[in-house]
Amino acid sequence: MPPPAFRRLRAPLAALTAAALSAAALLTVTTQPAHAAAVPTLSPLDVPGRGAAVKFKEQEAEFAATNGTVIGPERRYGTLPSEASGRQAVTLSATGQYVEFTLTAPADAMSFRYSLPDSADGRGRDASIDLLVNGSKLKSVPVTSKYGWYYGGYPFNNNPGDTDPHHFYDETRTMFGSSLPAGTKIRLQVSSIAQSPAFTVDLADFEQVGAPIGKPAGAIDVVADFGADPTGAGDNTARFQSAVDAGRAQGRTVYIPPGSYTLYDHVVVDGVTLAGAGPWYSVLGGRDPVNRNRAAGIYGKYVAGGGYGGAVRPQEANGPSRNVTLRDFAVIGDIRERVDDDQVNALGGAMSDSTVDNLWIQHTKVGAWMDGPMDRFTIRNSRILDQTADGVNFHTGVTNSTVTNTFVRNTGDDGLASWPERVPNAGDSFTHNTVVVPVLANNIVTYGGRDFTISDNVMADTVSNGGGLHIANRYPGVGSGWGTAVAGTVNALRNTLIRTGNSDYNWNFGVGAVWFSGLNEPISGAAITIGDTDILDSSYEAIQTIEGSSSGIAFTGVTIDGAGAYAIQAQAESTMRFTGVKARNIAQSATPTHNCVGAGFRITDGGGNSGWAGSTCGGTWPAPQFTYGGRPGGGGPGTPSPSGTPSPSTTPTSTPTPSTTPTPTTPPGTVDLLHGRAIAASSYTDVYPPQRADDGDRASYWESANNAFPQWITGDLGSPVAVGRLVLTLPPGWEARTQTLTVQASTDGGSWSTVKPSAGYRFDPATGNTVTVQVPGTTARYLRLTFTGNTGWPAGQLSEFQVYGP
Repeated sequence: MPPPAFRRLRAPLAALTAAALSAAALLTVTTQPAHAAAVPTLSPLDVPGRGAAVKFKEQEAEFAATNGTVIGPERRYGTLPSEASGRQAVTLSATGQYVEFTLTAPADAMSFRYSLPDSADGRGRDASIDLLVNGSKLKSVPVTSKYGWYYGGYPFNNNPGDTDPHHFYDETRTMFGSSLPAGTKIRLQVSSIAQSPAFTVDLADFEQVGAPIGKPAGAIDVVADFGADPTGAGDNTARFQSAVDAGRAQGRTVYIPPGSYTLYDHVVVDGVTLAGAGPWYSVLGGRDPVNRNRAAGIYGKYVAGGGYGGAVRPQEANGPSRNVTLRDFAVIGDIRERVDDDQVNALGGAMSDSTVDNLWIQHTKVGAWMDGPMDRFTIRNSRILDQTADGVNFHTGVTNSTVTNTFVRNTGDDGLASWPERVPNAGDSFTHNTVVVPVLANNIVTYGGRDFTISDNVMADTVSNGGGLHIANRYPGVGSGWGTAVAGTVNALRNTLIRTGNSDYNWNFGVGAVWFSGLNEPISGAAITIGDTDILDSSYEAIQTIEGSSSGIAFTGVTIDGAGAYAIQAQAESTMRFTGVKARNIAQSATPTHNCVGAGFRITDGGGNSGWAGSTCGGTWPAPQFTYGGRPGGGGPGTPSPSGTPSPSTTPTSTPTPSTTPTPTTPPGTVDLLHGRAIAASSYTDVYPPQRADDGDRASYWESANNAFPQWITGDLGSPVAVGRLVLTLPPGWEARTQTLTVQASTDGGSWSTVKPSAGYRFDPATGNTVTVQVPGTTARYLRLTFTGNTGWPAGQLSEFQVYGP
């Protein structure tokens, strides 16, 4: 479903000027901060003993002090909150609006995750937001939408005229100039909406960076010894290449002093240590202004027959590289699109007996795309953010290698992946990592491979076309004919999955939090164990089999707590053994297992199981009912919080506290009956289709063709139900206007009756730009609003079309 967009506010200049002056007054008047009213959710950083041990303290915007608008919780693809951590964020859409965090530990730096609306041409917009410390402005921080907003189908583009916008968020970072104590108030505040009509803040990470790391004794200095420019001017590729070549020849570390270094191409490393002053100080970036398929990256040498796509330069051949150490610097690139043939990754090639330690990788295509054969390679203690494709991919012949204690967020494809395309991967592991919000595909996956360990990880907030943990014989080059199929022992132990899987818009049914696929050939002969694992608040089903049979799978000591539809969804034959698998808070509580393959799906009961018995094979896939820590949620702004949740100022607890009974049905009259269902309109303009009036985001909206009344918008409730009232909204920052409309109802979509004759309804920011239309005694499947006038703009406009029972 198309996401929210805020490309224009549809208000006259005079009104915007008056609003700006009014909001500006907020900067000088002390006001009482309003805490965000958000649904409590489990943070991926609050799982003891699992995930990466990060250096920062994270705070979600929806639990901070704010006078903005909380959006979400929502998980439908293409909606702005669906890509937010915890599926909630705060939108600031007027001058003076803010989100304010309180430091829980000393910090001298912060990074924050945000989204700006795209520009009309898809090239992105630049803006800034003020950073205040204890009420005083410290600086303005630049923000941009240039690294987000992709459109259309895979491999995506930057054309706003295409459908399915996604990848909305980005991160930026800044230092305070000094260490600030715990209790300090850090505020992000809008100073102007001239450059961007809205700013959505997802979260902030605070840390103590400290002083830069000094040059190691005896090290080569890329600036002092080889003339590299730390100001970001010009291409330094040749200077860096000469420095690392000298480091190898002389057996000396190569040091990158503090600075920003522009590289137009790969620096090829072999038998050398490349070390920086820390990832906040030594930053590599850049891209060839002419040959756009060349950009900053540190690469090992390729092996003949490896997986490299494209021509290999002479200095990149005859690999693998060996005995490489890369540590304590950042690669922050300038990649704004996905072209799979372009080698514009932060790390690449083949590096055996090598280590990557404490790198910050951002705005590249893939954080590390490793093309073997190569052996004994480690990535550790690193951050990989905002990629257009994968976070890490062990691609072709990567053996005995690992990613550990690494934090991955906002990848455009799989977070951590192993793909042995025609060359086996074996003995690899992904351990103690945190992987959050892969916009496409899976948090962690092995497409084939032998003897793989996936342990002690946290996976959270899958968005689309994938699940949390995926084990499969899928993708080209994976199968027994190449020796690359799933084989040996695969141990997925002590993992926590939070809000993973999704209700997939391509398949029109769910993808599991944990799922198995035998697409290329059956998964057989391997010993696969999913053990000591928590599968929490799954977006559709917790466990899934699909596309081909699987066997040899054992689930041991697994908690399934919350699922939007099923505990188990069997769409392919499989044999499994369940021991101590306990499920609760499953939306389809009467039939928590979906099985249409009959006796082909077999579970051996090892004892200690509960909550997943009872099967169905329905002809219709149910809409998901999302839970958050066992509590219902997902109605978007304006939906009452479930009873029993903490007050708005309370931080969520570190573990879910679900009830011991299945999630209750929300009483009629408090749940939006149209939410998530089909919606259509007589017309729409530009990038404002009718689905935006049903996306749970007050800041997005539908707009009909201009100067062409009458226009209508129709919602399909799925079946005839009793209706009591309609709630219609416009974005909260818009000026007042009156829209003239008629309400009609139908049970079959063919014959219509008028339930409210034509009347003018005033949308006023003083009352939240919200109108309630009472329609008691109405039974309908379809509800239609026909617009014949609008005093604010010559079109029908709605940001939310909500329908409630009597």
